[in-house]
Amino acid sequence: MSVDEDARWLEWVTKQFESIAGDDKEINLNEFKTALKVRESFFAERFFSLFDSDSSGSISLEELLKALNLLIHGNETDKLRFLFQVYDVDGSGSIDPDELKTVLKSCLCESAISLPEEKLDDLTLVLFESADKDNSGSITFEELKAELENFPEVMENLTISAANWLKPPDADQKKNKTPRYLTLTYWQNNSRKLLFLCSYALLNLLLFIGAVLHHSYGGGWFMLAKGCGQCLNFNCTFIVVLMLRRCLTWLRATWVVRVLPLDQNILLHQIVGYAILCFTVVHTAAHVANFGVLLLKGEFGLWEYLLTTRPGIGWVKGTASLTGVVLQLLVFLMVFCSSTFVRRSGHFEVFYWTHLSYIWVWILLIIHCANFWKWFVVPGLVFLLEKIIGVAVSRMGGLYIVEVNLLPSKVTHLVIRRPQVFHFKPGDYIYINIPEIAKYEWHPFTISSAPEQSETLWLHVRSMGQWTNRLYEYFRQPESQMFRQKILSSNLRKQGKDVLLRFLRNYGPYGTPTRQIFASEHAVLIGAGIGITPFASILQSIMYRYHMRKHNCPSCSYSWCENIKDNDMKLRKVDFIWINRDQKSFEWFVSLLTKLELEQADEEPDGRFLEMHMYMTSALGKNDMKAIGLQMALDLLAKKEKKDSITGLRTRTQPGRPQWEKVFQKLSEENKGKVHVFYCGAPSLAKAIKHQCERFGFKFYKENF
Repeated sequence: MSVDEDARWLEWVTKQFESIAGDDKEINLNEFKTALKVRESFFAERFFSLFDSDSSGSISLEELLKALNLLIHGNETDKLRFLFQVYDVDGSGSIDPDELKTVLKSCLCESAISLPEEKLDDLTLVLFESADKDNSGSITFEELKAELENFPEVMENLTISAANWLKPPDADQKKNKTPRYLTLTYWQNNSRKLLFLCSYALLNLLLFIGAVLHHSYGGGWFMLAKGCGQCLNFNCTFIVVLMLRRCLTWLRATWVVRVLPLDQNILLHQIVGYAILCFTVVHTAAHVANFGVLLLKGEFGLWEYLLTTRPGIGWVKGTASLTGVVLQLLVFLMVFCSSTFVRRSGHFEVFYWTHLSYIWVWILLIIHCANFWKWFVVPGLVFLLEKIIGVAVSRMGGLYIVEVNLLPSKVTHLVIRRPQVFHFKPGDYIYINIPEIAKYEWHPFTISSAPEQSETLWLHVRSMGQWTNRLYEYFRQPESQMFRQKILSSNLRKQGKDVLLRFLRNYGPYGTPTRQIFASEHAVLIGAGIGITPFASILQSIMYRYHMRKHNCPSCSYSWCENIKDNDMKLRKVDFIWINRDQKSFEWFVSLLTKLELEQADEEPDGRFLEMHMYMTSALGKNDMKAIGLQMALDLLAKKEKKDSITGLRTRTQPGRPQWEKVFQKLSEENKGKVHVFYCGAPSLAKAIKHQCERFGFKFYKENF
């Protein structure tokens, strides 16, 4: 630290100490545990004991500063000595196997990792044997130091881990950086969306000016109302075009996808929705102001202009004002009920039913405005045709659930019998409705199985709202199974199928940004939690293609895979990154990932085609002294057994969160072609990944439905 940083750190620690210690100016063990935020009391007790140099049972400010000063400003040997003392529980000057096992067990609890007792014994044994160089039955300080030198990454992190315990917040220093929205990289990576939005804004401006000039005879307020009205004609039609999912899915397979931001259709739909709200407010306000001008003539009162047909305004029996008031209320209601607050707070039905009022909006618009039908006729017919096709397709091949698996973290795995007429691409999604869960609710879910899997298709549904929770609970209750089988017994006998539940209704499949994966050269797939589902389909499809191209030498055990690149698949490299909160979540697709590892050839001319990277965020990273021993043991055991102790995969699970700058830097250095990053997961993480993509010039795609 510099002199200024050191002074700031000292001031911050002093303030923290005073806030925790209270009037007695001392910190006891319970206060120390709270300040350190540790799960396992073992580490808090060991740290407290080492900080309490006079063994008084409490820590003074002087003792705390002395210990932290040693850890932050001390040399490497000082910090290693402290780590050794943490492990040397009885203070004998050496670490025996029982002490090491106690520490590793506490490390597992601190990292929320659950392993069987025999695996803990294996971890203890492999680390102890590696560190006990002289086979004396105990580990000395010099031996621990020598062992840590074999892990340079751990040694590097050890030098900073102590400072992370009581690290002051970053100073609020305003840096003179160019806003990301003004950088060249941002405009290059968002060129299609920005060009489209500019064209959209320009078109609205031209329509507004044209309508204003055409109605210049009516005065300022009348001209403003007509200008906004013309923009509403366009926007109330265009918002329909953005939700023509089948047309957009078809367009994704054409050159149009390289020109128009088809993958941003949901975002654009929302933007147009807000534009409609703004134009509606101004349009209504301008008409009300114009009515105020007309009041001077004294023919009608304001309430008559607004709430009656007496003034004769409008082309259908003077109903323009009345329909306008109703339209204003409906637009306000739809926009409000479409907000994230309503949809994510367990009130999806409110969003669903209010959004269905778009039908009444269109009917009222046709009555309200004489020219709206001219704008609406073609998109409206296409929309109607899409709905008819969707209903026809959903009825042609019934989808029946043949198996249900309840997975950790309240994930429902539905195995559905796949009709022969049901065709989809990897990463596509469908809208499903299960009448026994909710008769009128439709929800989108990604198909997690590959198209090559001809007999069944999979859906993995994470319980995150009312409908998904009801689905999980429905299948979790054993008493409901007999009832379900009784309802369907007659239908099921006719089909000769061993089916668990009656048919579910569906619309789709619909395309997503992940369709661009096979047209990429270097694809990076990032899934957070259940966000792996679209990539599960992609990875399975890759596995099937690998299986078709795999060859085995007849005279030896060597196997290899032909070049996977073809007209339909330009991929040269795939990096799959899966980030999970806890250990249990990896069980969702671990069998699939294991098959992928086995299918892929060990030796390939251009290196591994598919690389997997697993991250467990609840596990303490290697920059935390409480986890160093465990991470060393996991590394040693994975090297010995050739599999990860947490997932059972060959790929080693990394603790903590990815350091995106380092990850993307490594991807950039591989030179496997232009990098396209595909993400599915929490929006907050999407922002961080997108920012790094812009820095490195990578193309970013995000699931938006």
